Amino acid sequence: MHHLRTVHRYCCGPGLPALKAPERFNGKQNLSIHQSPSSSMSLEKNSSFTLPKFDLECGITLPSVNVSYKTWGTLNAERNNVMVICHPFTGCADVGKWWSSLMGCGKAFDPRRMFIFCANALGSPFGTTSPLSINPSTGRPYGPDFPPTTIRDDVRLHKLVLDHIGITSIAVLIGGSMGGMAVLEWQLCFPGFIRRAIAMATCAKQSAWCIAWGEVKRQIIFTDAAFKGGYYSPDCPPTQGLATARMAGLLTYRSSESYEERFGRRTQEICRSISYQDENDACPKAGRAVDSQAVEYPLYAAQSYLRYKGSTFAANFDTNCYLHIMRKMDTHDITRGRVVDFLDEDTALAAVLGSMPARPLIISINSDVLCPPKEQKQLADGIPEAELVTISSVAGHDGFLVESERINTAVLKYLQHEFPEFY
Repeated sequence: MHHLRTVHRYCCGPGLPALKAPERFNGKQNLSIHQSPSSSMSLEKNSSFTLPKFDLECGITLPSVNVSYKTWGTLNAERNNVMVICHPFTGCADVGKWWSSLMGCGKAFDPRRMFIFCANALGSPFGTTSPLSINPSTGRPYGPDFPPTTIRDDVRLHKLVLDHIGITSIAVLIGGSMGGMAVLEWQLCFPGFIRRAIAMATCAKQSAWCIAWGEVKRQIIFTDAAFKGGYYSPDCPPTQGLATARMAGLLTYRSSESYEERFGRRTQEICRSISYQDENDACPKAGRAVDSQAVEYPLYAAQSYLRYKGSTFAANFDTNCYLHIMRKMDTHDITRGRVVDFLDEDTALAAVLGSMPARPLIISINSDVLCPPKEQKQLADGIPEAELVTISSVAGHDGFLVESERINTAVLKYLQHEFPEFY
């Protein structure tokens, strides 16, 4: 088992220990860019970037690291109209799949104005090196042997991609939840590289509450007999465990009020009842005789919703990747390795927040139980000249995704104020 080390050479910020310059590669070395032949710089473009090796914060060197990313829009002559979007936990580089309401002409993410970049994190099942990737030393997928990575690792890796593209600065960073964690780390690792930042529904460090929920989801997965310690067959993955873990997660992503508003005590009209034998079925199978002694219960809409969401997620996400990214988030702590050990937690956090670039936008959802508003207030109180916007919504943590109109308005207003040359 690998243990994360506090490595000061990866931690930087004004007045803090200096960041070791990342190893750079030029076109003469083993780099590769793969792009769709039909794409152009002014349109959407899927790309990948491969490094021969990458040093992780845990001390392990990962060989042959691929980064899958996507871009929209065109770089201006100064190459400074760059917007970097950091995806949330189970998101991906294709921002249009999970934040489409903010993407488009006249919206916050406008490819006519900005060159937009989003890359998949390490451990993601969508192209970047992960437990699904082939381990060169064994010729088999890494699976549970994939080394631990951190948010800082993702930031340093994605910076190398931007270096290769020729990006000289980032105009604005944007991210929510895990993406917000990355936004904070970007500002600390490369403060002179970033002009402005927008962090939503996020925190300075992963809370005990979030770590505990992560453990619940891990233990749910471990109880699936198909999991086999992570060495499961691709033909027989632990879909039941992953689906149930996702269901547990969905309870934290929304508020109790949102479930009450959306479902109440409504039952399914097509399939009115379900017997205790059918608890793994969304609906009793047609034509099957029902035991006359079975006690029938209604199938509530809330149940049906969770089952559907769990099963569809499990069909499209890898379990080892899910576990890996959860553990990555547990390591999140912007003070780690950046302050002397004798400082108490509050003093250490105040020192780090006070060293961050000024004038970010912090967005909070008032019903968020996963990253509650007090955590965004802590960021706004500590970062110089930070602006805090609180969205009133019953949507809970997922409000940063589903309250699209109000999020778009807040982000667009900030961008218009900070970047009149673009907006």
